[in-house]
Amino acid sequence: MRRRDLLTATAAAALTGCARDSGMTTLRFWAMGRESEVVAELMPRFEREHPGVRVKVEQLPWTAAHEKLLTAFAGDATPDLAQVGNTWLPEMQALGALAPLEPWLARTPTLAAGDYFDGIWATNAPAGQRVGLPWYVDTRLLFVRQDLLAKAGIPSMPVSWDDWRAALAQLRQHGMDKPILLPTNESAPLLALALQQPGEVLRDGGRYGNFSSPGFRTALGFYLERFQRGEAPGVSEVQIGNLWQEFGRGNFAFYMSGPWDIGEFKRRLPAELANAWITAELPGPDGPGVSIAGGASLAMFKRSRHKPEVWALISYLSRPDVQLEFYRLTGDLPARRSAWALPLNGATLAEDRHAAAFRRQLERVRAAPAVPEWERIEKEMQLAATRAVHGVTDLDTTVRALDALVDGILEKRRWMLDRKTAA
Repeated sequence: MRRRDLLTATAAAALTGCARDSGMTTLRFWAMGRESEVVAELMPRFEREHPGVRVKVEQLPWTAAHEKLLTAFAGDATPDLAQVGNTWLPEMQALGALAPLEPWLARTPTLAAGDYFDGIWATNAPAGQRVGLPWYVDTRLLFVRQDLLAKAGIPSMPVSWDDWRAALAQLRQHGMDKPILLPTNESAPLLALALQQPGEVLRDGGRYGNFSSPGFRTALGFYLERFQRGEAPGVSEVQIGNLWQEFGRGNFAFYMSGPWDIGEFKRRLPAELANAWITAELPGPDGPGVSIAGGASLAMFKRSRHKPEVWALISYLSRPDVQLEFYRLTGDLPARRSAWALPLNGATLAEDRHAAAFRRQLERVRAAPAVPEWERIEKEMQLAATRAVHGVTDLDTTVRALDALVDGILEKRRWMLDRKTAA
């Protein structure tokens, strides 16, 4: 072959977006964080089951992943599939970057919707189109020093907000200065409380803020009350220093966090406290409360030329046995109910001392608003709440200012939706 012809052939091969060598297909799979480091360990088994396919896992840091996805879409350089945070799915779907999964699910009866947690499943179909399949799930609940509750005469975990108020007051009466840690740089505690209320955080189909509504005002009021009563320190997580050490010292008894902290608490707390802490579902206004539907999904990009192979990989990573192995490697909770029922160290994950509360809480989760602007809105909500915690603004001023700010953020969305309606 002449040199010019060789160069032409090489360039053409590079432009296919998926390497082929003697009929071999290579899929580009973008994954983030710890997941990207360990998912490669699951690939040899998949490749043995699919001899004509190889998977190239490309690692992205979470801090750069969102921008990388947008840049790849703009530059026509998207991978075949990617791990996508479920709050990013509305934006990717609005751009038209992702392939609809309904046709693939229709021919795969082993991936039944009923095996997924309802609230999580809902996050994967923004605007009514299913563009993601839950890979792993998370939510927020309470990490609790149950030994300290027992010493204060509190016999059981709080179930309602009134129970929670009473427990916090009783802990203070028994000498604990700040019995709950609610870091002011975290938006999840307030969002979880807001999702427990009737109504929506955004109204009119995500066109306007709904922060002045009775529901959000009630949630914000309960949140601020914890600081006003001196039950929570008005500090960020950075100011706490080592929160695991402070938890171990008994400087607070309640902390709201996600499943990643199960491993952290096990590793960082001294052995003598192994049975002193537990996880518990979130209390709600009048009984067991809902929490946030979180996690990450597997998404197929519309521009992939190898959709059957991509779907084979998504199906493989969604198998209950593979999901349980992924949990063993990462601590990420399985998205499928059936995976929780498989044997693990002589029991099941659903029976695990610290994971069981997450399993129950996942039956009561609710999604954040499915709008592309949500991450920015959530950040503004957290900043506004922090100002209120420090007394810069009161509740009324906070919710009015939030509505005005969020209405501005959503202005372009309203314009686009109005044009679509008019057409």
